[in-house]
Amino acid sequence: MIKCTTIAELRTEIKAHKRAGKRIGFVPTMGALHEGHLSLARTLREHSDVRVCSIFVNPTQFNDPKDYAAYVINLDTDQKLLEKEGVDILFAPSVDEFYPTGFQTSVTVSEISKLWEGPLRPGHFNGVASVVTILFNAVQPDVAIFGEKDFQQLRLIEQMVSDLKMDIRIVRGALVRDAEGLALSSRNARLSTKGKTDALSISRGLNAACKACASGEKNAKALEEMAAHSVRAVPGAEIEYIAVVREETLAPVENISGQCRILAVVRIEGVRLLDTMALTA
Repeated sequence: MIKCTTIAELRTEIKAHKRAGKRIGFVPTMGALHEGHLSLARTLREHSDVRVCSIFVNPTQFNDPKDYAAYVINLDTDQKLLEKEGVDILFAPSVDEFYPTGFQTSVTVSEISKLWEGPLRPGHFNGVASVVTILFNAVQPDVAIFGEKDFQQLRLIEQMVSDLKMDIRIVRGALVRDAEGLALSSRNARLSTKGKTDALSISRGLNAACKACASGEKNAKALEEMAAHSVRAVPGAEIEYIAVVREETLAPVENISGQCRILAVVRIEGVRLLDTMALTA
């Protein structure tokens, strides 16, 4: 695996592969890799000849500087994991490489950013859209994969690529869970053993809502309440939102029809956890 730390180095590598007619696949990450990230790299094998993975902790998408300061990765460990998966190129730029003195441009995806995570994390999605645009310009991928766990982020990227006419195919990567059903996340490492058990109340609640929907319950509020009931059984759990939404727009719905999804953000032991499941009408 080749490691690049500058855009110039990366472009030299990419151009050589493009001249050879190779299809470039891309997985962007912020490091602290787990099986969810690695599954995206594996999925990319089906869609590309050359696999590129980036590790970059993007400061502009943290609305709380304390969260940014607390975000810890081990680049050597992550690099070994990617090498084991057969990733061809690791792109690990510095903050200055992306945001030199005088940088002043941002990308906004207006409507999707107004919902759910947007009001709770001001500036977050501008940071996401901007850094992904920089990454796309640097990597020049033919296909890129984003996980469904951060579903609003996934839809934001899909919308941005469509609106800006980027010639990049976005592939949705399936959400990966541990053996007990907990959605994999780098943040899970901050949970105690009891916290991880308590966090299973999220997936249990979402599963209950999905089963009810498949059995004929189409009222969104009823489904949201089923999911919330499971979480409320855990002392100290804090629900930020549990919402049934239209997949395309992320707008809330009253009754299930077409492609809908239930989103959940819950704090367990103060750790903010995201989960989601598709609802079958």
